[in-house]
Amino acid sequence: MDFTSAAPSVVKSIRQRDLLNTWLRLYARQQIAPAIWEYQPARLEEELLDLIYFTVELSTPTPRLVIPSEGTRISRAYGHTGKGVSLDDYVGPRLAPYVVPIYHECVTRALPVYSVADVEDIYGRIVAYERLLLPFLTDGRVSHVIASVKTFCEDGGFEIRNLMRGNDALPRPKLRAAIDRELFHRAPGRIAPADPVEFSEQPGSAITTETIELN
Repeated sequence: MDFTSAAPSVVKSIRQRDLLNTWLRLYARQQIAPAIWEYQPARLEEELLDLIYFTVELSTPTPRLVIPSEGTRISRAYGHTGKGVSLDDYVGPRLAPYVVPIYHECVTRALPVYSVADVEDIYGRIVAYERLLLPFLTDGRVSHVIASVKTFCEDGGFEIRNLMRGNDALPRPKLRAAIDRELFHRAPGRIAPADPVEFSEQPGSAITTETIELN
């Protein structure tokens, strides 16, 4: 499975960008993924229904992710609860080739991974399924992954119940990206070094433009 290289701006959802920015602020200290106990984003309670927490077991040739808890909306999308179940068993053999490698990429690279796929609800409406994965370290290895899932339908309302299982059509991947560029959080309104800044004279006079470089 191929993944493109991307900057944090690839993430569309404002809420997911907030979750990612909190992770980036922690990452920026030593250029490594943080520990999960350090991760305390603002308004986390509002996001819990859309989050899945995974523990990562590395005793097998490939990482094994287990779900100790999950968001209620995710349970409805898959049609059953996954608490205590491995990711492979939870999504099942039909969906595993589309889902599991995305998590493995996050664990292997210890970097955020973002994906978008089109799925169909039980009435055939197209729904964008946007998934952001954030890795967390313990003793130098990825021990936890948090998945944030957002769904969006251009036609308006859709049926989330059995969204991932209620239609014969498989997910149609639109984007798979490893977020490995610009791994820093830029505060709103700040200007990064070397960004060009333009100055123009006041209206009513001949307009001139000057570009300078900020050091």
